[in-house]
Amino acid sequence: MIHELLEIGPHVTALPIVHGSGDFAWEVRRQMMIHAFDCVAIPIPPSFQSAVESAVLRLPVPSVVFQKDLPDYLSHWQPIESGSNEFETVDEDDVEGDLDEISGASYVPVDPCQGVIAAIRTAMGERIPRRFIDLETSRYRPHSRSLPDAYALKKLPIEKYAAAVIPHVNPPPDSQWSKRIRYQAWQLRHLSVDYDRILFVTSILDFPWIRQAFHDRNLKCPTDENVTEAANYQTANDSLYFLLGELPFITGLYENARRELENDEHLSIDGIKELLIASREDYYVEYKSRARRLTPKLLSQCLKYIRNLTLIDKRFTPQLTSIVTAAQQVAGDGYALHVLEKAKQYPFVEDLNLPEVRISIDQAAFPDDEVLNIVSRLPGPPVRLSQIELRPRPDEKQKQNWQQDWNPYSQCSWPPEDELIESFRQSVFDRAREVMGADLIHTEKFTTSIKDGIDIRDTVRHWYDGDIYVKVLPPSQGKLDCSVMLFDSPADPREYPWRTTWFAEHKNESTLAFFASDFSEQPLGPGICLASYGGALFLYPPVAIPDIWQDPRLDFATTLEERLLSAACLHSQCPQIALVSPSPPGSAWQQLAKNFKKKWVHLPLKRFSDSTVQQLRMVHVLNGKQVRSYAADYIRRV
Repeated sequence: MIHELLEIGPHVTALPIVHGSGDFAWEVRRQMMIHAFDCVAIPIPPSFQSAVESAVLRLPVPSVVFQKDLPDYLSHWQPIESGSNEFETVDEDDVEGDLDEISGASYVPVDPCQGVIAAIRTAMGERIPRRFIDLETSRYRPHSRSLPDAYALKKLPIEKYAAAVIPHVNPPPDSQWSKRIRYQAWQLRHLSVDYDRILFVTSILDFPWIRQAFHDRNLKCPTDENVTEAANYQTANDSLYFLLGELPFITGLYENARRELENDEHLSIDGIKELLIASREDYYVEYKSRARRLTPKLLSQCLKYIRNLTLIDKRFTPQLTSIVTAAQQVAGDGYALHVLEKAKQYPFVEDLNLPEVRISIDQAAFPDDEVLNIVSRLPGPPVRLSQIELRPRPDEKQKQNWQQDWNPYSQCSWPPEDELIESFRQSVFDRAREVMGADLIHTEKFTTSIKDGIDIRDTVRHWYDGDIYVKVLPPSQGKLDCSVMLFDSPADPREYPWRTTWFAEHKNESTLAFFASDFSEQPLGPGICLASYGGALFLYPPVAIPDIWQDPRLDFATTLEERLLSAACLHSQCPQIALVSPSPPGSAWQQLAKNFKKKWVHLPLKRFSDSTVQQLRMVHVLNGKQVRSYAADYIRRV
């Protein structure tokens, strides 16, 4: 049973909603499926009915119905009978030059996540009569305010939500809003004569005052004003974000669930997870090997970040700014850009053979290059602009200019990356020494000292003879001056055409030889390019060596990895060399080291986190040391 709070009269039941909310649209559809109604009253003027209903038939492709404003001196040029549902329309061709003074327009967004549109769509599908009962106004003046988050409907029935909001709704002043309230109440009285069960879907800001006016014995019906004809337009794809109440991506999920007969009750929240996952796929496609691995754990951190920002805004469902900010802080500008772009994508788009209009927050550009101020007939909560600083990706023309200006005789590294990879090299040395020392660990019977601690395992193993065994950890034997890191093995030579040797700029840097992708194909800024390591050789302390890729002594190597490993064996002064690679060295690599009287100390690449490895693989190449002064403005985490 519908709660008595929602009853306006004995034959009229209201659903007070928040416009532009997918949760309220879902609730309207649910109520209409549960209860039987013989008429649906719509808070839109009758002049919109034909255009709006034809647009509803085109769903899931969204569109918009516009009605241009009339100049004030034309709005009452022909009187209309009070209380009548008929209205006068003005043809632009009949008024010579007068319509040039039009300064604005009102519109109805035919949006699947609009509660009123959902009511019309359901009523048309169920063959329920529709009556558009709002006042005809030549210049519509909207009213809106911030309201509690619509996701509360998942825990509260609609009547409790309305009961919590109504005490804080201010009464309409003596203005157009008040006239519209009285007009709709008058029309509901007339409909009550012809229909027994009327559903009235209205804004929660109008509901208490329409119910009050409905019972007013002194109620008088205001007079309709003259209006222009309502016309259908299709919206440019990049304008859908300003037209739809929910994010276009979320709206698309609602429509897909409707098509596939899936549960869409919690899509306003679950759709955020779908958005992050879908954006991750596009992010991987663009950035490929240099993309940061967005693991389930990292996405979970992003969702927690979104939740915290949403709670700070005193909401249950996040806004786009919160989603993009969280993505930027957790995974970088590159991923945040893809989240922003994916959120604005709507999958059900096609050409409707209608004039196309471009919409922003409060203006619209029409096909005849006319730009008008616009207001929505179904206004949601107020919209405010927010600013997020994201580094945009360069266009093709910029990339070409940067490539043409590149000086091939001047290049250097970026110091913050040098410090990062040198720190990693030191960590590899430390772990390799631990592995080297592990071969010397042994246990012996306790005599006079417990040495490096009691070995519980051997003590229990020899419990029958009553002896205690202790550990002996001798100091690590040997030194390390060379390490080889293979990030991609086996490596395709076509993917790594850049092969060079860099020498240390100071004593804290290693001599570095590596093979990497072509940096010239990925310009990031003026004099800044990006490459990805396939493998690298480090000699520390730094020594001057010939370029290993030109050294004839290494021409016997047949692969990129073998040449790097051969150079390590040739130039290392220590008998052991640290090797970081995805898999242990095979017999061929072992024989190679044996020929040089060396030994590999292998560290599996999986010992290090994916995010660390991805950062290490990226190398930014600068076109001269002078570029270092501004490189940080262009180099950010992708």
